[in-house]
Amino acid sequence: MPSAPENTADHSPHSGEALQLAGRFAEAEAAYKQQLAKTPDDARTLSNYGGLLCTLCAFEPALELLSRAVQLAPDLADAWSNLGNAFQSLQCYGEAIGAYSQCLRLNPNQKFALSNLGVALDCIGQHAQAQNFHRTAVKLNPENAESHTNYALSLLAQGNYPDGFAEYEWRWKTRTTGAHGFSAPLWKGEKFPGKTLLVHTEGGFGDMLQFSRFLPALTQFDGHVIVRVRPELLTLLSHSFPQIAFVSENEPAPPHDLQCPILSLPLALGSTLATLPSPEGFLHPDPNKVRHWAVALRQDDPDHHNPLRIGLVWAGAPHSEIREAEIADRRRSTTLATLAPLAAAAPDAVFYSLQVGDQAFQAKSPPAGMRLIDHTDRLKNFEDTAALIANLDLVIAVDTSTAHVAAGLGKPVWLLSRFDQCWRWLSGRMDSPWYDSVRLYQQDKPLDWSGPIARVCTDLRTFDAHHHDRAAALTTA
Repeated sequence: MPSAPENTADHSPHSGEALQLAGRFAEAEAAYKQQLAKTPDDARTLSNYGGLLCTLCAFEPALELLSRAVQLAPDLADAWSNLGNAFQSLQCYGEAIGAYSQCLRLNPNQKFALSNLGVALDCIGQHAQAQNFHRTAVKLNPENAESHTNYALSLLAQGNYPDGFAEYEWRWKTRTTGAHGFSAPLWKGEKFPGKTLLVHTEGGFGDMLQFSRFLPALTQFDGHVIVRVRPELLTLLSHSFPQIAFVSENEPAPPHDLQCPILSLPLALGSTLATLPSPEGFLHPDPNKVRHWAVALRQDDPDHHNPLRIGLVWAGAPHSEIREAEIADRRRSTTLATLAPLAAAAPDAVFYSLQVGDQAFQAKSPPAGMRLIDHTDRLKNFEDTAALIANLDLVIAVDTSTAHVAAGLGKPVWLLSRFDQCWRWLSGRMDSPWYDSVRLYQQDKPLDWSGPIARVCTDLRTFDAHHHDRAAALTTA
């Protein structure tokens, strides 16, 4: 949600506005405080300082300052735009839409408000209406990469992949994505006989996993393909796509003639919603590791009860280095305690922690009544995780890379999705054209997991009953 400080009478290079524009945020904050100590009711300073606090993710203090600003100067358009940003970051989408709308009544050409109003409408699933504002923002400021990228995400969330992925190429000019560091020409879908194409990592582990399904299609273009990935993915992807050469990011990029970021493959290949490859699954871990985990899980069940085995993931990676990603992670992640009702829905099930990272410690204190086994200290890479998941019956997870591993294996995945759902899951659906085995449980209200968990529990009772029926049939056969 881009914003910029509005000009004031103070044009000093040491003013809060100048320091903010220069990216010197700590100094800008100190300057704003000094300005407000002298003139506490200066609406423009309140607005600019509130906008800075939004940039610093201090949304509650920003909301207080910006509310004062619009009370003092209700005709100050930029203050309404900044207020909309604060509301939107706090997931108060109705209030955000109201604030942006008021800004545009005062200044119909406020490009930030136009684009951000579109984002707010996208967050509540109103994509067609949102795109009216995105298009206007792009028309008014055709070189603004943020507006183009917001428009792209709206198109993608609606399932318009040809236009959406074309517009999404603007992401490389935004402040959050930046340049990818490769200077070779971008591959755009042409044959490249005798040449080498380097496909490289973009985004998080989940992005690489989800979009790796496009890699086999590259073998038809008469050239040599090398895919450069993070080391944690190297063995799983190498086993899954033996016809493709993979190298680790720990090594220098090999010589190449063309390059393509992994998320640009759908555009180059002309993919549509109807032509997404391998929705049934495409990942194949080392069979020896799968057998190893089969033995380990039987040891967890010494009485041979053949229990329902369910993997759990409750939190994603914070990505604190990227502001927008960190904010999104706060909305997509929950706690193990939130999943406590699952134990009552399937009382004989054995749950397995698949949670790694900062929040893995929660597995040490599972909710009452939940039998939770934690082998994550033995998971050294994504192939280990995939081999463990291959021996489970179901994975229940927030929107993380582990969910993509399970879905890529074709394992049933019940995905807990935030209210402002990621574009890749589309809108108004419980299924996914990307993965046949995924079932979506989206929040009914921002930050409220009660609705999704209640629906998961209802479905889990049925799933558990079917598991018992299958187990009984095998026993009597």
